[in-house]
Amino acid sequence: MLANNYDVFFFDLDGVVYVGDELLPGSKETISRLQQLDKQVYFLTNDPRFHRQEVWAKLSKLGIAAWPENCITSGWAAACYLAEQGLRSVYVIGTASLKQEIHDSGITIVDHDCCQAVVVGYDDNATFQLIQQAVRCIERGALFIATNSDPSFPTQAGRCVATGAIVAAVQAASGVRPLIVGKPHPYLFRLAFKNIPAKAKVLMIGDSPTTDILGAHLLGLDAVLINPKPATLPPQANYLTPDAVIPDLPALFIPGITLQPWRKPDYPWPDSVYPGVAAVVFNEQGQVLLGKRKDNNLWALPSGHVEAGETVSEAIIRELQEETGLHTVIEKLVGVYSDPLSQIFSYPTGKITHFITTCFRCRVTGGNISAAEAEVLELKFFNLDSLPATLLPMHPQWLADALSDQPASFVR
Repeated sequence: MLANNYDVFFFDLDGVVYVGDELLPGSKETISRLQQLDKQVYFLTNDPRFHRQEVWAKLSKLGIAAWPENCITSGWAAACYLAEQGLRSVYVIGTASLKQEIHDSGITIVDHDCCQAVVVGYDDNATFQLIQQAVRCIERGALFIATNSDPSFPTQAGRCVATGAIVAAVQAASGVRPLIVGKPHPYLFRLAFKNIPAKAKVLMIGDSPTTDILGAHLLGLDAVLINPKPATLPPQANYLTPDAVIPDLPALFIPGITLQPWRKPDYPWPDSVYPGVAAVVFNEQGQVLLGKRKDNNLWALPSGHVEAGETVSEAIIRELQEETGLHTVIEKLVGVYSDPLSQIFSYPTGKITHFITTCFRCRVTGGNISAAEAEVLELKFFNLDSLPATLLPMHPQWLADALSDQPASFVR
């Protein structure tokens, strides 16, 4: 049984231990049984509305033995991060409890734009004016911190706006990406690890693949998904794939339930997905155009982004004109590619982007070849039997597909 295989258990709360103010069947008994076996139990929640003392009080009222130091909330994580960074004045969008949590860490809450940081949590009464004030603070140099990025949460009446929606508004207006302390980001998990022995075996149990499972796997932890209904899961080499799926917490003690160990993919988890275009461009001699990129010093097929309001065919014609100086026409669609092994890129800023690329075969009709100074060091036509060895890994496949008589590829 799974309960015997771990020393420490991280539990998400809402949807795992309780729903609203009601315990889920068997959750209290399961947690008590783990504690009787001397297992360490921590509660990790992205909900920033409550002070950790309030979370502890709620668990105690429900009959679950807990201590404030075992309740790790995204609001407390934000307060800890501010204190660690030596930030002493902060503008907060959030509940009175979140503000109290931050105040208890020795940090001054301000209502003006002269502050060192902005913390965005959840606030039922968030207004345009509060969001505008946060943006002004960020424009004046304040650090932008979000407790979490969950955009909504389910209720019996339908989905309800959550912290992520407010964070998105501040980000869109300020043009600044926040530092997020909640799941799936590592900071909240690392707070839980502070009192855990280095060699302890830890299991994360949650009901959300995009926060609980992803967050655990990004740190190399085993992760179990609570799901009372049968579900189709992603492949094993996917960050969102749990090591096991169980219907409820008592299943931790059912003999025969075992892990199917998750296999870490050979690519980093992206924080954004963008549409891209690429072209296999031939001249009259049948040579293919390649450019030596500034960002990685590798040779590559011409490529770029799709801008708002463009079709992919318009995008590639524009990109070729801007990047190479050549006028071209499209001869055929080569394929649509999204292989994460070859199309997830890490940038010096820390941003990691997954490109979904539509590739075309194109023919030169005019213009003069000239490298775009911002992107390409050199442009050159190559014979197909003498391509450079330092070619971007996915581009030989795109070139082969462009030369093939087979229909366009949509499988990569």
